Amino acid sequence: TCSLLRSPKGFPKLKNDTFLRAARGEDTEYTPVWCMRQAGRYLPEFRETRASQDFFATCQTPKLCCELTLQPLRRFPLDAAIIFSDILVVPQALGMEVVMVPGKGPMFTEPLKEVEDLLKLRQKVDVTAELGYVFQAITLTRHSLEGKVPLIGFSGAPWTLMSYMIEGGGSTTMAKAKSWLYRHPEASHRLLRLLADVIIDYLVGQVAAGAQALQLFESHAGHLGPELFQDFALPYIRDIAQTVKSKLKEEALPLVPMIIFAKDAHYALRDLAHAGYEVVGLDWTIWPQEARAQIGKDVTLQGNLDPCALYAPKEKIGELVKKMLESFGTQRYIANLGHGLYPDMNPEHVGAFVEAVHAHSRHINKH
Repeated sequence: TCSLLRSPKGFPKLKNDTFLRAARGEDTEYTPVWCMRQAGRYLPEFRETRASQDFFATCQTPKLCCELTLQPLRRFPLDAAIIFSDILVVPQALGMEVVMVPGKGPMFTEPLKEVEDLLKLRQKVDVTAELGYVFQAITLTRHSLEGKVPLIGFSGAPWTLMSYMIEGGGSTTMAKAKSWLYRHPEASHRLLRLLADVIIDYLVGQVAAGAQALQLFESHAGHLGPELFQDFALPYIRDIAQTVKSKLKEEALPLVPMIIFAKDAHYALRDLAHAGYEVVGLDWTIWPQEARAQIGKDVTLQGNLDPCALYAPKEKIGELVKKMLESFGTQRYIANLGHGLYPDMNPEHVGAFVEAVHAHSRHINKH
C-alpha cells in the first residue's frame, strides 16, 4: 500500500540483498534478475492504473509511481524494483515543456533550435523544488516495499537528454542533435555540463530519499561513434560517477552501487569499465564472452537477453536463459534484458524468464 508519505528515515530491513551483493561483486547463491521497464504497459494492471491520467501527471504523483513500481513485484520474484519515472523529468526541471503524445511518445513543444535557446533554460536548478515528487515517490516506495528487494533510482545521461531536447522527440538519425556536436561544440559542452550538474544533484537526492542503487541510461550512445562518444558522452558519464560518490561521502549517505547502461556502445566497453561504475549494463548485440573479455573481472555485468526472445515459447526462453548464464557465468552478473520490455509482451513469458534465471543459476552454482 502506498498511502503515507513517510520520512526517509527508519526504512524496513532489507530481506533480499542478492542484487546489491552481485553489483558489488560479492558471491551470490543464484543470479539476481530484474527487467528494464518491468513497470510497464505489458501488465494489464499497469494499463488500468495509468488509464485515468496524463503520463507526466502520473510521474508527478508519488502514490501512483509507488503503485506502478510495486505491480511487477506482486507477480514475479524479481530481485530489484526500479522507481517508475521517466528520464525526461530532467529537461522539465530545466524549464522545457514535454508532452506524451499517444502512439508517438514524448514530444517537446519547443525544442532547442539555436545556441541562443540555451539561455531559456534554468541555469541553476533546485532539484528538491523541481523534482521533489520523484524523491517523495522513492521514499514512499522504499517503505511500501517492506524490505522485500532493493529499490533502484535512475536518470538519463547528458548526451541522451540533449538529443531529445534538440530533436524534440525520438529520431532514427539524431541528425539535429549531432549537428550541434559538429557545428557548436562549445555550446554542446555548456548544455552537457548543465545537464550533468542537475543529474548529479538529482541522483544524490534519490539516494537521500532511499534509492539503494542508481542506473544511468545513455540510451542514445549508439548514434555516436567512438570519437564523438569520447568527446561528448564519456567525460560526463565519468564525472557523474565520481561526483555523485564524493557528494554521497560528504553528506554521509550510503555509497550505493552505480550502473552505466550505454546502449549500442560496444566501441566504448573498455572505457566504460573504467568510468567509475560498479556495473556495466549490456544490450543484446554483443557476445557475453566478448563483453567479459573487454570489461575484465572487476566490474559486474548486467544484461543482455534480446527483449524479443520473450516472444518465444516458454521452453525456448528457458534454453536461451541457460545459454546466457553459461556464457556470462553466474557470479559478478545481474540478469536482465538488453533493453526494456515491449508493451505487447505476455506477462507469463516475463515470469518464465525470471524463474529460468533463478532455477538455472542455482543449478549451475550447485554443480
